[in-house]
This record gives sequence, C-alpha cells and structure tokens, in this order.
Amino acid sequence: MKEPTPRQQEVLHFITSFTELNSCPPTVRETAEHFSISVKAVQDHFTALRKKGYIAPSEGRSRSLKVLIDDPEFKKPYRVPVLGTVAAGLPIFCAENYDGSVYVPASLIRKDGDYFALYVSGDSMINAGILDGDLALIRRQENASNGSIVVAFIEEDEKVTLKRFFKEPARIRLQAENEAYGPIYCQNVRILGILSNIIRNY
Repeated sequence: MKEPTPRQQEVLHFITSFTELNSCPPTVRETAEHFSISVKAVQDHFTALRKKGYIAPSEGRSRSLKVLIDDPEFKKPYRVPVLGTVAAGLPIFCAENYDGSVYVPASLIRKDGDYFALYVSGDSMINAGILDGDLALIRRQENASNGSIVVAFIEEDEKVTLKRFFKEPARIRLQAENEAYGPIYCQNVRILGILSNIIRNY
C-alpha cells in the first residue's frame, strides 16, 4: 500500500478522530474549515486517500466516509489544559485560570502545535455549529487569515471572545455567526489562538 503524504496523513487522522467524537465522519466542508483550505483541496486529498486504500465510501449515508486502516496512533489520548470560559455572545473577561484538563485523540493534535481548551459561553456562534457549553480546542498562534474562527483578546476592554476574524483597512472586525449579534469593531486585538475543534458532550 502506498504511503500517504504528511498532509494526507493529517486529513486521515482528522477523519478518524472526528468520527470517534461525533459518531459520523466529517463532511468535505467541515474538513476544509478545520484545515483552512479549499473544498477542492479536500476533495483531492479524499480522492488520493481512496486510491491508496485508506478510506472508502460507506453506502447509504450522506456522510459517506469510512477509514479502512486501524492505526493505533489514533487512539492515543493527548492531555490539553482547560483555561476557563470564552464568550460566544457579548465578550466577557476570561483570565487564563487552569480549570483541569481534557484528553483528546492525538489525531486532533498537530505535532508542531501547542493547544489549550476553553468552554464556550453564549450563542453567537451557533451558525458555525458552536453551542453554549461546548469545549473549544484551540491551537495557539498569534496570526490568522480572514474568516478564521479565533480566540481574540480585545485590548481596549481586556476581554476575550470567540469570533470570526476579519482584518479591514483601518480596523479589526470580529464577526458573530448569529444574526442576533452585530460585529465587534476594534483597533487593538491580540489573537490567542485558532479554533481547531469542538468537543461536545451529549
């Protein structure tokens, strides 16, 4: 069997871990959002993984991927610190108080990444599938592309919020995913990290 490329391996890990957490495989769009790549790029990765024998369609399901290779690396848990609560409604102050830890599949973690988790408070990101009480897995980084979902520290108010990030010519726009909430406009924003995954208990 031909080995997947490093990027294809990441996609394969994501399919497996997403399926474990959600009892169904990810869609092309969910995979594209996770990796911040185009839908076409994801389709190319899926096609390559099918040809190499790592995944196959599962008949009779709208989410039709199944992983054919049982890699034990997928099962190893990774310990991520939980640092409190982040607002997904109006911003609220969030001190980085250690609030225990959560174990997530290693396949959700990039080897070159540093991660933390925050509980979501509020409903302003519901159209992005992020609900009140969800646990957001965040990859630490200080920059983001437009449209990324970020944890942002608004320096003027010393508040932290979870929103889509847009850099405009003279300001930063933090956009909700709920029509009931308007955008937040600000000048001084520090990005604390990028949303990597949502963990939800049913």
